[in-house]
Amino acid sequence: MRCYLHAFLLCMVFTFCSLLYVFSQLASTLEDRDEWNLKEHGIPDRSSHDTGHHLRKRPGLAGLGDREEGLDRCKSLSVSYWNPYWRLPADVCGVNCFLESALRERSNSRVKEHSDERSHLAVVACGPRLEETLTMLKSAVLFSKKPLQFYIFAEDDLHDRFRRAENAKEWKKLFKPCASQRLFLPLILKEVDSLLYVDTDILFLQPVEDIWSLLSQFSSSHLAAMAPEHEEPRIGWYNRFARHPYYGKTGINSGVMLMNMTRLREKFFKNDMTAVALRWEEILMPLLQKYKLNITWGDQDLLNIIFHHNPESLYVFPCQWNYRPDHCIYGSNCQQAEREGVFILHGNRGVYHDDKQPAFRAVYEAIQKYPFGENMEASLLQPLEASLQNTTHTYCGRTSHLFTKRLKQSIMSVQQDITQKR
Repeated sequence: MRCYLHAFLLCMVFTFCSLLYVFSQLASTLEDRDEWNLKEHGIPDRSSHDTGHHLRKRPGLAGLGDREEGLDRCKSLSVSYWNPYWRLPADVCGVNCFLESALRERSNSRVKEHSDERSHLAVVACGPRLEETLTMLKSAVLFSKKPLQFYIFAEDDLHDRFRRAENAKEWKKLFKPCASQRLFLPLILKEVDSLLYVDTDILFLQPVEDIWSLLSQFSSSHLAAMAPEHEEPRIGWYNRFARHPYYGKTGINSGVMLMNMTRLREKFFKNDMTAVALRWEEILMPLLQKYKLNITWGDQDLLNIIFHHNPESLYVFPCQWNYRPDHCIYGSNCQQAEREGVFILHGNRGVYHDDKQPAFRAVYEAIQKYPFGENMEASLLQPLEASLQNTTHTYCGRTSHLFTKRLKQSIMSVQQDITQKR
């Protein structure tokens, strides 16, 4: 009996050793094949000291680009306990499906995070708004440190889709000529994931990328961001005069609108016209037809109606990102600006071009007249501060130090960068 037991144990040991040998041979074969593939793609041998850092040597995602074909081959096959990588066909993965799967995940995460560092900025220029538009763009360029991508829509160059849209003449009657174009941006710029829309009467007093970074604060339900129309309900327009639904207590102002357009295109919006939720392109015309006799501020009113029914989709940013005469005309009522200064100045009501709010006009003219390349402190900030001293007879003039508070920091930051580069 003991002899049989010894024989059985020997057989088990022999079988185990045989399996170890088989697996070692398979591993060796795979390693040889991996090294051959590495050499074929011009990658140094694994034994070299720098092989493990090959992907880090090339900037950005370039180091991963060489492997895209191999990554694609692994997408359709599941690597699991029941389908380990050594049982996959030899022509499926160039090196190793575990490695390539990990690289694919790493690549995807980097693409999402770093694929486009630009801020995408759109403006619709209507009628005699050329100079105002150019001054807005100039303010964006002066202080931004990261690349900017501009999308400029002029009245005579509207997108073909907009021209062919049903009842296009009805849209052009809204508030200002061609202003309703902003509603169609998610449908026109289909390849753009996120976008900052601004009116032509906007002036950036700090880098565009600062407001662009608010996208990272969106929750999973947010698809757009705007500021309240008013901070003080006693002077609010929507809560006193609106004949249609509006967002929150005082409505929202669409002069500065940050959008995740991918989410806008995918969202099904609740509405008061049908029990069925509608996509963006499906909801605009019915809303216009229903409320066109009740709306005063055109497309901004339509946005208020949409987000009234879908409040979870809107991220509301503070008033210093969209500072208007309403925030100072009857006394200062934007607490965030009082603490941190004005980030974006919005000169609605034509205040850049008349004498009703000279503090707003002073900022506009200072940026408009500033010559590119000159010292910004001497040629922009100092002339502006001198002009603002002559506006203290108005409420906005008395709070004009809020206009320059953030501007000073932006100018200082730009000047430091110039000095360091020298």
